Amino acid sequence: MPRANYKGYITPFVRYHRSMTKSLMTHAREFAQVLIADVRLASGESALDHAAATAAITVQIDGSEELQAACYLLYACDSLNKPLEVLSKNFGDSVARLAAETRQLIDLQERSRQSSDDGAVAKSQTENIRKMLLAFGRDLRVVLVRLASRLQTLRYYAKTYSTAALTSSIDKTRDSIARETLEVFAPLANRLGIGQIKWELEDLSFRFLEPETYKQIAGLLNEKRAERNERIENLRLKLQSDLIAQKIHCVVEARPKHIYSIVKKMRGKNLPFERVFDVRAMRVMVNSVDDCYAALAWIHTRFTPITEEYDDYIAKPKSNGYQSLHTVVRDDFDGGLHKPIEIQIRTHAMHEHAEQGVAAHWTYKEAGDKGYGGVQASSEYDRKIAMLRALLAWEREIDTSMLQDRIYVLTPEAAIIDLPQGATPVDFAYQLHSNLGHRCRGATVDGVLVPLHTKLQSGQTVSITAIKEGGPSRDWLNPELGYLVSSRAKAKVRAWFNAKDSEQTIARGREAVEKLIQREGKTATKLEDLAEQLGFKSANDLFESVGKDEFSLRTIEQHFRPAPDLLPPDDFLIYKKSKVKKHATDKSGVLVVGMDSLMTQLAKCCKPAPPDVISGFVTRGKGVSIHRADCSNFVQIAARDADRVIDVSWGQKGVRAMGTSHAVYPVDVSVQAADRPGLLRDISEVFAKDKINVVGVQTQSVRDNSGVTAWMTFTVEIADTSKLAPVMTSVRKVAGVRACRRR
Repeated sequence: MPRANYKGYITPFVRYHRSMTKSLMTHAREFAQVLIADVRLASGESALDHAAATAAITVQIDGSEELQAACYLLYACDSLNKPLEVLSKNFGDSVARLAAETRQLIDLQERSRQSSDDGAVAKSQTENIRKMLLAFGRDLRVVLVRLASRLQTLRYYAKTYSTAALTSSIDKTRDSIARETLEVFAPLANRLGIGQIKWELEDLSFRFLEPETYKQIAGLLNEKRAERNERIENLRLKLQSDLIAQKIHCVVEARPKHIYSIVKKMRGKNLPFERVFDVRAMRVMVNSVDDCYAALAWIHTRFTPITEEYDDYIAKPKSNGYQSLHTVVRDDFDGGLHKPIEIQIRTHAMHEHAEQGVAAHWTYKEAGDKGYGGVQASSEYDRKIAMLRALLAWEREIDTSMLQDRIYVLTPEAAIIDLPQGATPVDFAYQLHSNLGHRCRGATVDGVLVPLHTKLQSGQTVSITAIKEGGPSRDWLNPELGYLVSSRAKAKVRAWFNAKDSEQTIARGREAVEKLIQREGKTATKLEDLAEQLGFKSANDLFESVGKDEFSLRTIEQHFRPAPDLLPPDDFLIYKKSKVKKHATDKSGVLVVGMDSLMTQLAKCCKPAPPDVISGFVTRGKGVSIHRADCSNFVQIAARDADRVIDVSWGQKGVRAMGTSHAVYPVDVSVQAADRPGLLRDISEVFAKDKINVVGVQTQSVRDNSGVTAWMTFTVEIADTSKLAPVMTSVRKVAGVRACRRR
């Protein structure tokens, strides 16, 4: 029904009713009747009839007059331009909010159900819908009206449509509503302690979803529900009066088991119908533990107990603290049918703990797909609901702040998205897809264009405007600007910028390598092959290492410039290494084992110095190149040409140099730090204080997520590398320094 402007009608209506003494509910019914008399709901039911029946259901659960009035007014919202404003002027803010929010919630769920045709999608939405039922409303009255409305819809389907009369569309809609009721509404009614609504929601839904099983169990019960209720009530009154006569003050509750509950127990425990002993059940609540055992003794005297079904959870409580006596007896009262009946006996304190504590009855029943295997609902959401179970006094203020840590918004297709409180459209975009978040440039909320830092509210519909290509803004990571709240979205943005920085480093390294290849006239070289020959897994790994100055271009240059082979053949070298006993040293202070008068040179890639463990590699035309044994370049070339590796050690000159100032060796020290003014000066002062001569410095600054990072390489002269450790420890203590190591 299209919205209309009823201002001409509202004014005389208000004047008329202000002069009357009619109840709030009567006023609401008369107000709504003009607007919804001809309106039909999706089920086919008259909106006015549905409102009257829903209001009657709320009366059964002690609903306030405001609750009944809202049942009539919620469907009138569709006919008003500004429903909240109009209803507030006529019925007060409380009733107006209750009606408007309940109508919005119903519309929200209908749209979500229509968009979730896929079973998997529908299942993934179940928990969000259930949480939204509580988080969406300002108080739990919204939930109560919604529960009553759903119960009336199921009653209408049961009364109006026989199985034969159902069309395919009605059948599909009814089954969808029944399935949603079993998964969402019935468990919620149970959590709120509204058993009279809960069991009827379950039985009606089960009747629609599994009609044959429903008929089978109904036949096995062999009694009409009214007859079963009457018989169990008579038994309850008789048991209570007899216990009181025995001076055992007690309250006895009794209820017949409804059909869906029987099926759940049969399936959960894999039992035949005959073994479900609590088809009828009673609970005896007394004042003390002694009274528990006194009541048990009298019951076992008066009834015939089934001994194997007795459990004493008072003497031996369950692990969750649950305490009670459980026994199953035969009904022998007044020539009874000797059917089994379960009786639980507990104190009032035990009952309160079982109903509202960690052993709450709804927790035991809602164990999920694992059935009765001991799994219990213990999520934060469940604990919150447990604390709200007693909130059925509608006139008092309800504190739902504990439910406001999450919000639930909609996509244009009515899918429900769970977000943290205070989330923005950017958070919403990243929750849908990382790529959509990166490309997000605008958003509309309920059809209105809003800034990207707008705080979203539950129930809003959000649409994202995105560019075809692009990335996030660094401003999004600024907490003062308020673009992002979700940890997931923040992580996605940081990952994007980290990848971008890596791409820039790789591009810088690629450019340097390609220029070197052009200078060497090796343009036909395949980059992947070159990377593999140099010991890298891929060309990008090589480029990144070069871009970070972790791999020298000189090493690549030497790879392209093999010297003429002026040395004896490899097999002769191997023979000489094993047979010749002469030693040779040169000015580097390195002793070569097995070679006479052989030239040596210290490798520039690792810059060895005493007392480093060293190894030699026989080059072509340049003698023996001396590397540190842990040098990554040496490991790579030794793996390719193991026969060219030769044993070397520091000679007397190198040994004498240790601890003296006469012979020194160049060593590179790498420093990573947060860039700041005076950083280079402070680090240089550390070297000067320890009398370490700095002969060269290379610096580079890179902007990243943490700010500007400075990468520095200090070339120092030292006779003994063991003296570096205390110096590097001092460098690490300089403000801003994150790492210091020898290269």
